[in-house]
Amino acid sequence: MTAPATTDSERPEVPAAPDESGRAPARRYGVLVLAVMLVVGLLLGYAGGLLTPRLARPGDASVEAGFARDMTSHHTQAVEMSLTAYRSATLPGVRQMAVDIATGQQGEIGAMQTWLREWGLSPTGSQPPMSWMSDGSGLVKDGLMPGMATPQQMAALRDARGIEVDRQFLALMINHHLGGIHMIDGVLDETDDAEVLRVARTMKATQQNELNNLRQLQQQAKG
Repeated sequence: MTAPATTDSERPEVPAAPDESGRAPARRYGVLVLAVMLVVGLLLGYAGGLLTPRLARPGDASVEAGFARDMTSHHTQAVEMSLTAYRSATLPGVRQMAVDIATGQQGEIGAMQTWLREWGLSPTGSQPPMSWMSDGSGLVKDGLMPGMATPQQMAALRDARGIEVDRQFLALMINHHLGGIHMIDGVLDETDDAEVLRVARTMKATQQNELNNLRQLQQQAKG
């Protein structure tokens, strides 16, 4: 369900020269290309979910439904952070990583939302966040799921300039992935749905690989 990673040759072109504010602005063309990639990733995720046969349908309070809803919210923040980094980060590797994360997680959102539709369930449920996970209630801090950035951290990322964008994005995304992997481990422990297991394992492998790359980029950004 994860959209294929882009290569350097496929990455939308952005200018290297910073503007008067010290931020390197992306060309409108590049932003539009990324927007198209996100839509394609979402549609591919929907299509993949629709093509998967269902022998049983999880209920509204099930582990599977809770995971799909909560991970959609978790992924949505990662996509937002990645779009900010794509527009404003200075290191090419960080900008490429932002594209990969945004497109990959947008595709996974499409898959999870398709599950909910196929199960006849609403995109939002009546259960509190993380209630599907055995230790989930204790993991929610100020309404935020594991690894999620606070509103203040998101605002600081949007307001950052220059290399500080790279540093903040990398720190936030590393924490975000660690929290996401913990949630993935939770559903892997508690579901027997073959499709959920397959997608969750793919998510975990992808995020673990991205964590290694994020940490390497973090060393570069320390400069």
